[in-house]
Amino acid sequence: MSRIGRKPIQVPNGVNVNLDNNVITVKGPKGTLTRELHKDMKIVVETDAINVERPSDNKLHRSLHGTTRSVVANMVSGVTEGYAKNLELVGVGYRASKSGEKLVLNVGYSHPVEFTPQNGIEFEVPAQNRIIIRGIDKEMVGEIAAKVRSVRPPEPYKGKGIKYEGERILRKEGKAGKKK
Repeated sequence: MSRIGRKPIQVPNGVNVNLDNNVITVKGPKGTLTRELHKDMKIVVETDAINVERPSDNKLHRSLHGTTRSVVANMVSGVTEGYAKNLELVGVGYRASKSGEKLVLNVGYSHPVEFTPQNGIEFEVPAQNRIIIRGIDKEMVGEIAAKVRSVRPPEPYKGKGIKYEGERILRKEGKAGKKK
């Protein structure tokens, strides 16, 4: 049995969970998230906890058990605390700024690259070389962070580019490392 799937999800005060034909809606202080879950998974909503149960031990149900529980737990955590991804810009002249709600990146191209936030996502630029992406949907925050990073991923020789905070870039030797 799935170790993750068996754990009950604690529902904090101020969070309402509604289940209607495997469409779960989680409402909390930061907002509302709705998601359709797989029809085979059984969700049991109690007053202070949520349990995810699977109907059988076949491979599909085993694989969905832990995933479904994690998705619901991320929804509950998102509407109470929210999620954030921190990005760093490394490189001479690389900088980020905000223009209204838009994120504007100057990362060595002939033109600035702009990102318009989708609903539920907000950009924060505390310094020219740091970006914080915040939101209540963990999947959406990660996806937007990956799109911003893909504008100029870090290169292995000098490490220039956009990277996640704390990400370690594997470095390569240049041409000089080849000589004997």
